[in-house]
Amino acid sequence: MSEHTQQKIGVVGGDLIGHGIAYLFAAVGHHVNVFEPFSDMRNSLPQRLLAIVELLGDDPQLLTRIAAHDSLDSAMRGADWVFEAAPEKLPLKQEIFAAIEKLVAPSTILASNSSAIPSTEIGRHLAHRERMVGTHFWNPPHLVPLVEVIQNEKTSGEVVERTMQMLRRAGKVPVHVRRDIPGFVGNRLQHAMKREAITLVAAGVCDAETVDVVVREGFGARTAVLGPMEQSDLVGLDLQLMSPKCCMAISTARQGRTRSCATRSRPASLA
Repeated sequence: MSEHTQQKIGVVGGDLIGHGIAYLFAAVGHHVNVFEPFSDMRNSLPQRLLAIVELLGDDPQLLTRIAAHDSLDSAMRGADWVFEAAPEKLPLKQEIFAAIEKLVAPSTILASNSSAIPSTEIGRHLAHRERMVGTHFWNPPHLVPLVEVIQNEKTSGEVVERTMQMLRRAGKVPVHVRRDIPGFVGNRLQHAMKREAITLVAAGVCDAETVDVVVREGFGARTAVLGPMEQSDLVGLDLQLMSPKCCMAISTARQGRTRSCATRSRPASLA
């Protein structure tokens, strides 16, 4: 089925991420069934969706394309796509997809919205692993454009391309993550900065408020329009190389009394 046509989408989970995913696909004409096992979340779904309509100034009629279900079976039957937004627990996600696989066609694309867990592990026991893909939406998904599309060790190239096309037509900005590593790209970059922020405060260089002010009033605003690689090109690679070398030289001269950023903040494994 072409991504240009109206499709039937199943969403697992109606919380912060799930209801936003449901909204953005309904807004571009797709029919969405949301499975939410908890009655309080399920009952509050219409009100939370209406709040998005009011925020964005959209036509409330689009909400007629979203239905909430207390049964996984009824929500997933006949789905062309499934987007899972369950809690970040690997056994739970594996259990959900094992059940979904029995309910949908072999051609249905299965997407897991995890912020850190590789979809390789989530879909490891599925019969059709080539149609399993990671889609990391950022919270709130109806406002933040980025979606990381993670190709795991079994995902077919066709599934990746179709998923990216589907997301573009929903107004998102998808990026292709070619290796299914924990944390993907965005969270690894984000947490690298957090590790260094904690190091600076712990070393007495500044307090937590200063860290936040430096980011918010300094390079943070620039980062919204200029990524780190673009910024390196802008200032020149010679300058980019000079700064860490200077820091390392000073650190070495102090004989370890002040450890450099590079030695105190180690990157997480890419394995």
